[in-house]
Order: sequence, then C-alpha cells, then structure tokens
Amino acid sequence: MKQPVIQTSELCIGYAGKGRKSKVVHDGLNLDLFPGELTCLLGLNGVGKSTLLRTLCGFQPPLAGYIQLQDKPLRSYSQSELSLALGIVLTEKTNVGGITVYELVALGRHPYTGFFGRLRKQDRDIIERSLQAAGIAHKAQSYVAELSDGERQKAMIAKTLAQECPIVLLDEPTAFLDVAARMETLMLLRRLAKEQHKAILLSTHDIDQAIRMGDNLWLLGKDLPVICGTPEDLILNHAFDSFFGKEGMRFDPSTGRLNPDATLAPVGVEGDPFTSHWVGNALIRNGWKPSPVSRPPYIRCIDRHQIILTLPGGTQKTVTSIRDMLAGMTENSVTDDGMVRC
Repeated sequence: MKQPVIQTSELCIGYAGKGRKSKVVHDGLNLDLFPGELTCLLGLNGVGKSTLLRTLCGFQPPLAGYIQLQDKPLRSYSQSELSLALGIVLTEKTNVGGITVYELVALGRHPYTGFFGRLRKQDRDIIERSLQAAGIAHKAQSYVAELSDGERQKAMIAKTLAQECPIVLLDEPTAFLDVAARMETLMLLRRLAKEQHKAILLSTHDIDQAIRMGDNLWLLGKDLPVICGTPEDLILNHAFDSFFGKEGMRFDPSTGRLNPDATLAPVGVEGDPFTSHWVGNALIRNGWKPSPVSRPPYIRCIDRHQIILTLPGGTQKTVTSIRDMLAGMTENSVTDDGMVRC
C-alpha cells in the first residue's frame, strides 16, 4: 500500500479573527495525498481551494486539526526544511521579466546553494534536466517577459522541479492558459508525477480536464464535506451532483460535463457512435435530453450525411446535417411532453 506524503486529520481551515470570532471555511477535513499521482482539488470559485492549499503548505496556520508531512507534523518544519519538501506554484503571474528562464529555474536551487547561491556542476545538471523535463529548455536564454502564459507556467514548473521536492502544490496553474496550453500543462504534470514519483496537487475549477487527467479528485463545496476518490468512482456514485449542480444546469454522468437542464422531451438516439455523440451534443444545447428510448421522437444516425428523424405520429424525415435535424425538430415543435405541435 502507498503511504501518503500529506495526511490531515480533522483539519479546520479559515482565518483567525482579531478580537472577533474566526471565520471557518471548512472543517473536519481528512485528506491523503499520495506519491506518483496527480490529484486535482476541484470546486467552484469561492469554496476555499486556495485557503486549503495555503494551509497545507504552511502559508497560513490551521484553525484546528492536524497536518502531517512525510510522517512529521507540518508545524515542526523549519522554513529551510519545508523548501526541501514542498514546491509551490501560485496563481499570480510572476513579475520576473528581467531575468532569463535559466536564471529563474536556477532560483529553485537556492535551498541547496546557500547564501551566495553559487551553482556547482551538480546544480547546473539538475537545472538542465528540469528545463528538459518541463519542455522549456529551448527557451532557457529567453527573458521571462518574452514568454507566453503557457511557457511561463512551464518555466515555473521547471523551477519547482529544480528544487527536487517530492511534493508539488499548484494553485490553479491553468487559470491564464488557452485550451491547448491547459491540456499540455496537465499532461506534463501527470507525466512528472508518474516518472519522478512526485505527489502533485493542483486546484482547478475545470471539471472536464480534472476528470480526464486526474488520478484522484478532492471535491470541495460550500457547506459540504469534502469527497475524495478516482474520477470514475465519483461519477458512478453521483458525487458530482451536489457539488456542481446549480439552478438551470446539472452534471451529466454520461458525459462528465455540466449541461443545461433538459426542458423538452427525451429524444431517442442510436446508430453510428460518432454521429450519435454529436447529435446528442446538439440536442442537449437546445434543451432536449438524449436517451435510449425507442419511441418517437427518435433519431437514427446512419452516418453524418444520413440522419433519420422519426417524429411522434410516425412521420419520418431524412436529413443530411445536424443543422437540418434541429430545424426539423423545431419546425415540428417537439415539446416537453414528446408531442408534435404542427
């Protein structure tokens, strides 16, 4: 069995008040973070993800409870000891535009180089390996100010790798990135967790990416107990419903996505899986709920150029695009009771 590198017991996080009652954000947190795994701390904005990360890395004290870091109480660590155990990447954009990427990553060796920061050959070798591992070696001599957001995030991850920490905590590392850069960053972090056997914990509100890439999820919600597990187990157990359901939307366990509530009739969809998937996507967007029912309204997908729409009453219509299928549904006013109003 794996042993957790971070373990909490009845942890209470929040903010100590001055002359007034403390503000509790969450309490009773019992969490385990394991090496070799990418764990995603998932929740909507304002539920306390950053507060939890700051507490786990010692930036702010817990209000109650216990945090154990590598079989040792977190409170017993000195700053120098903590810098050897924990690497931290925060949400804020780093204002270090006047130095090169190499110089930024070299700062990760500070816990080992002492006051004067003199780099030995071993340090330089580690810096080179960190640049390579983060996929940013080709920008080593570029100024940080010249980097894109995605490249800057890679440079910050390389700096953390240069620290040679067994644990890495990241606060919304993909917040400023485009879709491709978000996926690339999560793929990088997952690879580093596996290849370097690091315990990596990142916070995010991106449900899709967390489900796809996370080995474990910590679901954090307002006034809800935290729930932990593999993404697929949490979906099958309907854990997402209470954490992300809002008025007008729901978590769809069949797709792993938040979708608008269906307001119209269930529509049966079958046939070519590729076409059926995107037919279902179009139906969801327009208020219908794809389902396996075989009664009309009913759609059979032969391929992307042949979609057969069977309306209530038995009327059939063959269309050659999803746009025409939606037009056929709308023109015949398929309503929430499954009937057609002509």
